[in-house]
Amino acid sequence: MSEQVCCGLDFGTSNSTLGLVNKGKAELVALEGDEVTIPSALFFDFEDHGIHFGRDAINTYLEGGEGRMMRALKSILGTSTMQEFTMVGSERKPFTAVLAAFLRHMKTTAESQLQQELTKVVLGRPVFFVDHNPDADREAEETMRSIAADLGFKDVEFEYEPVAAARDFQQQATREEIALIIDIGGGTSDFTILKVTPANETLQSGNSRDQILANTGVHVGGTDFDRWLSLARVMPLMGYRSEMLKEGRLMPVGYYHDLATWQKINFLYDHKTHSELRYLRKEAKEPHLLDRLIQLLDLREGHKLALSVENSKVILSDQERTELSLSFVEKGLAAIMTREDLIDALEDGTRRIRLTIAEALNAAGLSGEEITAVFLTGGSTKVPYIRESLTSMAPHATIIEGDAFGSVGIGLTLEAQKRFQ
Repeated sequence: MSEQVCCGLDFGTSNSTLGLVNKGKAELVALEGDEVTIPSALFFDFEDHGIHFGRDAINTYLEGGEGRMMRALKSILGTSTMQEFTMVGSERKPFTAVLAAFLRHMKTTAESQLQQELTKVVLGRPVFFVDHNPDADREAEETMRSIAADLGFKDVEFEYEPVAAARDFQQQATREEIALIIDIGGGTSDFTILKVTPANETLQSGNSRDQILANTGVHVGGTDFDRWLSLARVMPLMGYRSEMLKEGRLMPVGYYHDLATWQKINFLYDHKTHSELRYLRKEAKEPHLLDRLIQLLDLREGHKLALSVENSKVILSDQERTELSLSFVEKGLAAIMTREDLIDALEDGTRRIRLTIAEALNAAGLSGEEITAVFLTGGSTKVPYIRESLTSMAPHATIIEGDAFGSVGIGLTLEAQKRFQ
């Protein structure tokens, strides 16, 4: 069993995995029932004073449980928020403790199946936790390292998430490839260009000839696409960019941006925000729009709204039109969304992602025509507009579907096997 003391852990903005090496093969652990992925969500239950994780957290919240829902916490790594405290009931908790609670749950769940303590880990990380800020980026990694050490990991190492995905791709490669790895997660989009040697050739020669040609990333991901869609089609129903009585003034936008951002929703449930919105309602040309916003916050249904927007994004990937019900705010209220609305919301972020891929190609000294394989992982690569926009940059490449939520975890586990055994 000693070969299984190391693991690969992919802590994602939206979903997470943990992999072990079993009889020489990398396998993801079932972390929630039979599911090997677990949504990166916690629900602090004020009724039983326990913590729910993953799907259980989301379902408990949606069923009306009294408590505090938290999700997308990876996005605050490297920001000033990470050093702050948050109220959970009557208790002030540091955000590091909240992250630690989720990672501890993953670790202990795996250990209970393994019947052995996990002591060595390769953690995934985006190419940049924070864009254009090396100090904040280092701080984010050190925060994760410290949390992992506190959880009992004696050896903690990191690997870029797109490089880990490339390790998974290598297992499928049948010939030498110049591959572009596209990993679009919940919080970041990361890219690696590398020459890949098939795994069987590497094993026979005993020497890997893989060569990383470029690594880059940008802080744009699935939760950003959700936010932009929400701001475009839902928030105007609650007063976003609506006019005030004083000529030339618009409703302040900060409340709506926070409401459309997973990790900031809970900050709106305070007395100060409530008082400010009550005052702004008196100054609004259309006060009924502010009534809807106030009602939503009074009900503490911000996460329910965010989940509904996320679901609408998925639906519009397959359908031309959907209706997002807001009847929990006001009877008969709904936001109508079309495929064109989705494309409009995705366009700027997709452009930024394309520019980042172009930077990677330039750094590698390659043109898109020279890429022979594109390996896709991450949930947002399933969105047709994004997928088609990005794969068109490598017109002659074979498009290979990785496990949208598992490829990085498998690659991290393979890397753990390589480094620790």
